[in-house]
Amino acid sequence: MSIRIENLSKRFGQFQALSPLSLNIEEGAMVGLLGPSGSGKTTLLRIIAGLESADSGQIQFAGRDVTNLHVRDRRVGFVFQNYALFRHMTVAQNIAFGLEVLPKKERPDNAEIQRRVSRLLERVQLPHLANRYPSQLSGGQKQRIALARALATHPEVLLLDEPFGALDAKVRKELRRWLRSLHEEIGFTSVFVTHDQEEALELSDQVVVMSNGNIEQVDTPAQLYAKPNSRFVFDFLGSANIFHGSVDSAVNASANDGTSKPKLTNGNAWIELPVQPNDALASAEGDLYIRSHRLTLSRDALAGAHLPFIVVAANPVGADVRVELRADGWDSDALWEVDLTHDQNTQLQFKKGDKVFAAPQTGYFFKVDQREPQKFRFID
Repeated sequence: MSIRIENLSKRFGQFQALSPLSLNIEEGAMVGLLGPSGSGKTTLLRIIAGLESADSGQIQFAGRDVTNLHVRDRRVGFVFQNYALFRHMTVAQNIAFGLEVLPKKERPDNAEIQRRVSRLLERVQLPHLANRYPSQLSGGQKQRIALARALATHPEVLLLDEPFGALDAKVRKELRRWLRSLHEEIGFTSVFVTHDQEEALELSDQVVVMSNGNIEQVDTPAQLYAKPNSRFVFDFLGSANIFHGSVDSAVNASANDGTSKPKLTNGNAWIELPVQPNDALASAEGDLYIRSHRLTLSRDALAGAHLPFIVVAANPVGADVRVELRADGWDSDALWEVDLTHDQNTQLQFKKGDKVFAAPQTGYFFKVDQREPQKFRFID
């Protein structure tokens, strides 16, 4: 079922939880609401569910206006972060609860309820736990049961509020794969809240990045990572190093073709910009954002850039080695991070205190007064 949100807003006292925002969710899509605490993502989810009312705006389910419809009439399933299972009920009773409290004309008979419960236990791969109580389950098992209970009434929309937030990293990863598989099998429309970037990018067909009650960007995970449309999205998605500088359009003698190439400079550091001088860049000041895996390191200065650093640390992080760097002779507010493969690290053998040089492969330049970036490709 598709969801259409138009000019939705919500205020709690003096706090503007949601500024007027609009969003379209296609039928059968899995959409992640991603943002830091206080960005408005849970408020938006609860308004879609009918657990909160909006101050203004409209919500439509498949073209049907549900803005003022009671939560029980919206046909949504809701999965809470803390599971919200009834401790005095068995697993089977928890799953059956939503069916047993339906109005009499909508309630299945007892045999049908038992059949649904059995099917759902099979679907969540926990049929052997039907007679256990929540206190006898692991966190991952509790979350599967909470999901089965939400699906028991055949909801048209499934809403999940940080469903894996209380679980450890390994269990979260396993449940993400399982939920994605279940979503593709059943084909329901689902919206989930998370502040975990990896979770949003792995699970979602589309990601809605939120900040301060506003939608910053809506896009596929691949496009969102490749083409962030604002500083906030770039900062929030993935690790980025920021080179703050001013554009100097003076002739750069290092240009192979003898033409004038602008440089972005900061102290004794500079990066040659792979464009011809133009009025838009002349005397501009701004920030060049560079992903940690889009930097090249060397013991000698590299062509097209002079970025000197001192190695602070080099530590293995899974399949990569993360090298932490301190700016040498120029200003940077934070340590820089560069991700190397283990083979690269073995070859380069960087140690704490070594002087090294970096050069960007790609970067995104935000002028001080500019929201959207200009992408530069430095090395093919």
